[in-house]
Amino acid sequence: MGFGGISIWQLLIILVIIVLLFGTKRLRGIGADLGSAIKGFRNSVKDPEDTADQAAPVVQAQQPQPQLKAGAKDAAPASTEQPKTPEQR
Repeated sequence: MGFGGISIWQLLIILVIIVLLFGTKRLRGIGADLGSAIKGFRNSVKDPEDTADQAAPVVQAQQPQPQLKAGAKDAAPASTEQPKTPEQR
């Protein structure tokens, strides 16, 4: 008796069908991808602080946003564009 009522012969037949459908190269690639995913998961569980530092994106310097006055909370933010002269229009 095998796993849950499935015999070894039935498992072998299923394995042969899977190999015929997908091919050995694709199954080898799937196995490698699965292995690297498990390895990455184990590393992240082992040292969450180290992997968080490595995976954090580099934040580029941003231009400071103009601050609104206390009374102008509901007002639309001021445009950062400079007014166009008649020659630029």
